[in-house]
Amino acid sequence: MKDLKHLYYFEKLLEDADNELVREAIADGKKCIGSTCYQIPEVLLDLEGSFSVRLRAPRTGSMEMGTYYLTSFLCEYTRALLERAIEGGFQFLDCVITPDGCSMLNRCVENMELLKTVDKDDFFYKYLEVPMKSDENGLNLYIGQCREKILAPLHEKYGIDVSDEALRRSVERHNELCRIITELGNFRKEDNPRITGYEFHIICLCTFIAPKELLLDKLKETLEEVKNRVPDERFPYRARVAVVGSEIDDVDLIKLIEDSGAYVCADRFCYGSLPGREEIILNDTEDVLTQICRYYMESCMCPRHMDTPKMNRRREYVDEIAKEYKADGIIYEQMKFCDPWAYERMVGGSVMREEYGYPVLTVDRPYAIGNSGQMRTRVQAFVESIEIKKIQGGNR
Repeated sequence: MKDLKHLYYFEKLLEDADNELVREAIADGKKCIGSTCYQIPEVLLDLEGSFSVRLRAPRTGSMEMGTYYLTSFLCEYTRALLERAIEGGFQFLDCVITPDGCSMLNRCVENMELLKTVDKDDFFYKYLEVPMKSDENGLNLYIGQCREKILAPLHEKYGIDVSDEALRRSVERHNELCRIITELGNFRKEDNPRITGYEFHIICLCTFIAPKELLLDKLKETLEEVKNRVPDERFPYRARVAVVGSEIDDVDLIKLIEDSGAYVCADRFCYGSLPGREEIILNDTEDVLTQICRYYMESCMCPRHMDTPKMNRRREYVDEIAKEYKADGIIYEQMKFCDPWAYERMVGGSVMREEYGYPVLTVDRPYAIGNSGQMRTRVQAFVESIEIKKIQGGNR
């Protein structure tokens, strides 16, 4: 297929956390809010006068200092973030807001704070307690935490408008972007898709790490380009896979999977679009913050939620997207030493294989995969196993 006009531009944006669009928004007087998880609602950060960025550490090399403070038994994502913070790589931020999604992430951000890695007078850190169960008690906790630790400090310290009207406008802007990303993602359902999983991952990831309104023009242009794109005459991959699991902001991982013969048709991972880039539908009768918090709580597919209905729902959701996006198999991935996803990978992989009948590959991986020969070999073998099942007449 013909290369996308703006793909190189999107790839360049991902090379630095402090990218050119972040600098442009800051120069325009906007406050940059760092976050680390889906459970910090983006729409509460992307208000008029502020914008959110998900923290990441592109081009990570040594993690010696991060490991010194966090030990080698914590996930590499947290160690890479702390390493980058110690290096001074997050000086562009005006605050960091993080959930107690896991103890590792808490320790990472706490060390950033203790080491004073950002030297600004009005800089602040906030730690949210977020629900472990998706019920009314959990929702009440979530609403209170978001009001007290997101909206209140943004208003008091930076004068950000946090009224219901401002929240509704933020949701409207969020939905405009989500409609574009969803439409781009829908092309992955085609028998012969006109967008690769790698291209979609690059585009979607950019919407998490840069001011969204500054991306809209190029996203709209890319959508029109893909609509009119002529796909390859023959499907160039040997199998279609849904990738499920923990945080992926490494552009090399999806590329490695696709170079190994597996088309990544669905992205159910942190920094992916399922969920994360879907519209939030508000009604006119209920408090706006309540609606926003309920949406994020109910749509969240993080294994931090430990009630049985939520655990079952995670596997049902994987089955739904696998069918919708026509996946032949599922790759469950987990960052090394990520405790919540280690459990989910083990149980989820087993359930999807034994109860739902999917071929499943489960892997743990480093933060930056590079050109891992071992991972490539495992994916290639998985693709071959899917092909053999097809030849033998298996359903999947």
